Amino acid sequence: MSALLDSFASAFDALATRDAAGLRDSRRAALDDALRDGIPHARVESWKYTPLRSLERRAFKASDAATAAFDPALLAGIAAPRIVFVNGRFDAVHTDTSGLPAGVTLRALSQVLAEGEPRDANFLARKFERADEIFARINAALADEGAVLRAESGARGTSPVNLVFIGAASEGDRAWHLRHLVELRDNAELTVIEHHLGDGAHSHLANAVMHVHLGQGAVLQHARVQDEAASASLFARTDAVMARDADYRRLDLELGAGLSRHEFNVALHGNSAKLHANGVLLANGKRHLDTRLGIDHVGRDTACELTWRGLGAGRSKAAFHGGILIREGADGTAATLSNKNLLLSAGAEIDTQPVLEIHADEVQAAHGATVGQLDQTALFYLRSRGVPAEQARSLLTAAFCRETLAVFDDTALRDALAVRLDAALNRLEAA
Repeated sequence: MSALLDSFASAFDALATRDAAGLRDSRRAALDDALRDGIPHARVESWKYTPLRSLERRAFKASDAATAAFDPALLAGIAAPRIVFVNGRFDAVHTDTSGLPAGVTLRALSQVLAEGEPRDANFLARKFERADEIFARINAALADEGAVLRAESGARGTSPVNLVFIGAASEGDRAWHLRHLVELRDNAELTVIEHHLGDGAHSHLANAVMHVHLGQGAVLQHARVQDEAASASLFARTDAVMARDADYRRLDLELGAGLSRHEFNVALHGNSAKLHANGVLLANGKRHLDTRLGIDHVGRDTACELTWRGLGAGRSKAAFHGGILIREGADGTAATLSNKNLLLSAGAEIDTQPVLEIHADEVQAAHGATVGQLDQTALFYLRSRGVPAEQARSLLTAAFCRETLAVFDDTALRDALAVRLDAALNRLEAA
């Protein structure tokens, strides 16, 4: 057994809440499945561009029960309502749930497990059948913390609900496993922002799975900003299910970490459900970013619009898989995917794989992917008007990435995300 899996097995034996909420059997089964099938190798198609050979030789200690210290300045500009986790531990001191709208609750998973009501934690019992779902299986075995956000039917939020996850420097390499639930019942409307931040140099591993359930007519605006420490490893998975007339607007900004992989899966089960999901992969240095989309159109007249942009600099690698499945009976579906990428150095690598599978009639579907360099004509135009070369490159690169922010109509939200994106672009230029 690899050092990585061996450390996870040891963490399971010491997990205080492994039997909570009637989860003993499902947790044990998930761990056994993971240990039996092992770490996927490079010949497994879904891991082709993200080899795990180096990672599987590492061992991680479980995160301490107490929260690690961090610079409170990281929370500047992240207003209440917010819930904060540091190295995978709930931080009650910096959490502030004031301002939650009527009908909306926000709790830590540890609080849910302590109450012992199985129905409130039933999302933890989900099974992951495929051998390549290694980190989801480990999460099912070990997750003992996370954010549980629920909105009752008709609830409306005017301010974003902030979910803050901080990786802080501590003694030794730590690993934590978080499971989240975002549930909007019929006709509820919320804005949720995930902040994944690093404080100090560390090489921790974070493994998170989020379930998003959108009821009939629910509207969710969801931003995820991943800006972790340069040596951190992050494995994230989002599984969303949409009912009839639900509207899901999503932006992922992958700006940090040394190794980051995000799997974003959405099942549009209800008729006329709509998904608009954009993202930016910003890779520099020796970083490795991997994003996999799995969009499943089941209901009639559903729609998805996906716009993703990638930048590769230094000796970095970025991988993007955009999978769209239109099932039999999903007539009237409209699906588009655009993935454009810029190589800013000769040593960078970007691999993109758009996949469109159609089993229905009367659909509109298109996908495209490109990997290239900055438009020399546009550069020449700016230079001819007196713009210095470096500034011209910066302007074109920023415009290329900022296109994705249009997923949100809220001007204040777009502006706040633009600040985070521009800061990451500035770091890229300074490197």
